[in-house]
Amino acid sequence: MSDSLNSPAAPSAPGDPVRPVRAKGEPRFPDGPRADPAGSHFERRIRSFQPRRSRVTAGQADALRRLWPKWGLDIDGQRVIDLAELFGNDRPVVLEIGFGMGEATARMAAGDPDTNILAVDVHTPGQGNLLGLADRDGLTNVRVGNGDAIILLREMLRPDSLDGLRVYFPDPWPKKRHHKRRLIQPEFLTLAATRLKPGALLHCATDWEPYAEQMLDVLTAHPDFENTRPDGGFAPRPEFRPLTRFEGQGLDKGHVVNDLLFRRVPHRRDG
Repeated sequence: MSDSLNSPAAPSAPGDPVRPVRAKGEPRFPDGPRADPAGSHFERRIRSFQPRRSRVTAGQADALRRLWPKWGLDIDGQRVIDLAELFGNDRPVVLEIGFGMGEATARMAAGDPDTNILAVDVHTPGQGNLLGLADRDGLTNVRVGNGDAIILLREMLRPDSLDGLRVYFPDPWPKKRHHKRRLIQPEFLTLAATRLKPGALLHCATDWEPYAEQMLDVLTAHPDFENTRPDGGFAPRPEFRPLTRFEGQGLDKGHVVNDLLFRRVPHRRDG
């Protein structure tokens, strides 16, 4: 689908908002999220995400233009960020990887204003939508990251800097030949553990049961994490994770949603 911001402006009726017209090759949002912030600075590798192109609404575009310079972060891997400086306070910071359109993120931020949320995605409409929701609801504890969360964790965050990590409904990559693209793998957990404070909560959720089983196996086997469930299984959905529209539609179709709640252990287990 072509983006209306890329198309010639249609004749407007009196009182209609005037849409900006961009010259060919001009960035859609000159001061907004970049298409590939890390560029070619880092090694090519298999990614767990696939950027999607879809239409940016007028409201999302307005939020990106107004709010990205204040609340946005391009993940370029070129510097280590100071989270207290980024948020303007020293409150706990939770990293959320993959927030979709941001409705659940905004609700969690509103429900826990004393926790900062660094929400990362590559979907431009979702970035604009979350910025708009945060602005509308007066949420000052949300920052939106654009780019590869692996680069953010590895290059831009200090050790023991995060108080939590959330991965809700990541791409399940259901075909067997694509399983290597799944985010929750031993290598990812080892990296994440270095950035999580001891005792920090890693919370995953998925409606793809084979992926849920793999997550449970990988997390259970990893020496840096322990299950918060005494029985070693899945957890009920905690109250702080809101039921999203997407999730509700899946439940109506009979999908099973599994939550996994693991804590970062203080020290590696021997052996």
